Amino acid sequence: MDFDKMFEIVKELEFDKKKVICEDHGFEVYLLRPSRLSKRFKDYDVEKNFQIWLRESEREFRPNHLRVMIDLNLRARSRPDLKESLLTAFDNIFYQKDPDKEVKIIENEEFKHFLNPIKIIAYLSQLFIIEQEYCYHRESNFDPPTLFYQGWVRQFIDNLKEIDNLCMSVCNGQPPMIKYTYMENKKHKKYDPNHDFLWYLKE
Repeated sequence: MDFDKMFEIVKELEFDKKKVICEDHGFEVYLLRPSRLSKRFKDYDVEKNFQIWLRESEREFRPNHLRVMIDLNLRARSRPDLKESLLTAFDNIFYQKDPDKEVKIIENEEFKHFLNPIKIIAYLSQLFIIEQEYCYHRESNFDPPTLFYQGWVRQFIDNLKEIDNLCMSVCNGQPPMIKYTYMENKKHKKYDPNHDFLWYLKE
């Protein structure tokens, strides 16, 4: 589903009604807009707030950004020959393309290590980007703010540093390496709106 259609689904979510977004190989991604928020989220806008859920059989939980990043890192490690294809697919999702179409270039490839089917990971990535764009309004060093997330996606695929160190950096709120963001960051002095596709691979 393309970005604009998905964004409209998010905006029009009804309270307390499950909306299934994607199903693949026994996994299901669905959305939920709770009518009541816990004390932890008391400052959130109940009209905008929504939750992203992942179900596998009887297991249901709310995945976070690290699931996408770890999955893609494992795939890049097991198939380094497909690193550029992974970057292409997930950058295009960041550029608001349809996840279904983007993963076709890799969905039939064999990966020895991964967390979830690639289609599930692709839809999670699209939803995390929408979640940030729709709900995140704090001051950011990135413009667009979603570039913080996408910079990490790129780094987890391209820079195969030890995965525990990468995860610790994300959990500590550190920004991704500047080489993965600066040319698309309007707040950076080297911002270039005419950058090449996958420009950071040429750095």
